[in-house]
Amino acid sequence: MQIGKFNRLKVLRKLEFGYYLDGQELGEILIPLRYAPADLKVGSQIEVFIYFDSEDRIIATTEQPIAKVGEFAYLNVVTVNDIGAFLYWGLPKDLLVPFREQKVKMVEGKSYLVFIYIDAMTDRIAASAKIDQFLNHDPINYLPGDEVDLIIAGISEIGYKAIINNRHLGILYKNEVFTDLVIGQETKGYIYKIRPDNKIDLRLFREGYEKVDDYVRLLLDKLESEDGFLPLTDKSSAEEINFELGISKKSFKQAVGALYKKHLLELLPEGIRLLENPENQ
Repeated sequence: MQIGKFNRLKVLRKLEFGYYLDGQELGEILIPLRYAPADLKVGSQIEVFIYFDSEDRIIATTEQPIAKVGEFAYLNVVTVNDIGAFLYWGLPKDLLVPFREQKVKMVEGKSYLVFIYIDAMTDRIAASAKIDQFLNHDPINYLPGDEVDLIIAGISEIGYKAIINNRHLGILYKNEVFTDLVIGQETKGYIYKIRPDNKIDLRLFREGYEKVDDYVRLLLDKLESEDGFLPLTDKSSAEEINFELGISKKSFKQAVGALYKKHLLELLPEGIRLLENPENQ
């Protein structure tokens, strides 16, 4: 049984207001009728999220929270009182950030990057904005080129701090990022280098030919969203290209070249056009 996560539990009995599930060492856990599937039967099993309701009772739900215990998330403050700040995380009971776990005093209506954890003092689910203490410092087993999930955690003069796979911290250097990133944004990334001090350098695109493939996919997606035409050529400025695609002019030319060689693009004086039936051209 894991509080703050999904568990597969057996249905023990049904009542007018819901079902009781076998919570093992936690005893019987209620799933209210409004969260239970219509075809749920006694003796069957159901995947549920376990957390505490507004009266601090352990309860089950089929609703999906924005994030679970052990994960980082960018959440909005819905209210602040003398206990702390409460964040919306997709469930009826909001998530508490005690004052001691706030880096700066949280303000209602603003969003903050937090880590969701079980508070050792209360055994309740809580969140902390002091995220550094929750980063994993175990030996790193990433390899250059590995695809990873990133959450943008901070912005500095040299680039963007990013949380890797909800575990480690890495850096995306500003001169290698050709799109705007914001704190809390989730994106795919790639391990570029593990430095001797175990710090991790990241890239948004793979190296070498695989990187070109990423740029090609990006350009194709953009063309398809713009009805097959973009007013960009090899004479367009780097600023224009970065504004439209978020990549460098060199990367744009590589992607255009790759698509042109495959007879997927028509090069026009005013821009590039995606061919609808390239096999007939």
